[in-house]
Amino acid sequence: MNLFQLRAFDAVAREGSFTRAAGRLCISQPAVTGHIKALEERYDLVLFRRTARAAELTPQGRALAELTGPLFGLVEQAEDLLEANRTLVSGRVEIAVDSPHIVMPLLARLRARHPGIVVGLILGNAADTREALLSERASVAVLTEAEAHPDLHLAQIAVSRICAVVPRGHPLADRETLDRAELDGAAMVLREPTSVTRRTFDRACRAGGVAPTVLMELDSREAVIEAAAAGIGIGIVSSLECGADTRIAAIPIAGADLSNRHAIACLARRRNLRLIRAVFGLATETDEAAR
Repeated sequence: MNLFQLRAFDAVAREGSFTRAAGRLCISQPAVTGHIKALEERYDLVLFRRTARAAELTPQGRALAELTGPLFGLVEQAEDLLEANRTLVSGRVEIAVDSPHIVMPLLARLRARHPGIVVGLILGNAADTREALLSERASVAVLTEAEAHPDLHLAQIAVSRICAVVPRGHPLADRETLDRAELDGAAMVLREPTSVTRRTFDRACRAGGVAPTVLMELDSREAVIEAAAAGIGIGIVSSLECGADTRIAAIPIAGADLSNRHAIACLARRRNLRLIRAVFGLATETDEAAR
């Protein structure tokens, strides 16, 4: 069965004219006539009665049109859907992040600019986020301290500082910055050793000869903040993760090696897709607005 012939038949059945069908399909009228003739000859039937004014369906033609009408109606719906996605009227994008805080300003801009786009947010640690992107479960990811990879396209969007978190009323709460040496021997609650924030902090402590006392290792920044707010120990989080929690104070720790770079990423072969380009553009706007 030749779908080009069926498409031509359906167009003539809808338009009642070979000429108008040709215009609908953006092909020549002889091409439409040739498709219909080939279809009729192959199946040994007559689908239209040609009159001076119109092409009228025969009983066999009407029976076939009852099938092709819904078939190519669905094709047109699919074309409408794809065109809407191409023009960013609608669509869906999966974004993987290791912290919701950094991505929310981006999502707010995406919602304002393209309200028909639905976002699926995939939360995980840094390793989970990278894997979600490389395995194509996510189209876009926000990565912390991302290493160059031949399959990835990266653009830096933010830099965060490593902060000490203490409860309000703590002797350090009113400080604008801390020196890492002040944390030598301090009781602390930290993320798990695989956390990017924890690795950055540990590396800086080793470089400075600082040895804090680790009381707890927790698997989420929320748990670290709760433990710090309860006064169990000084917590360590990124400056982008503290939010507006009035129970705590987040004090940046001085030192160029106590910061992290955050990048938006996609698979390199998909970087020119319209929706991904739009997300990257809005991420850059968000970064410029923050600065």
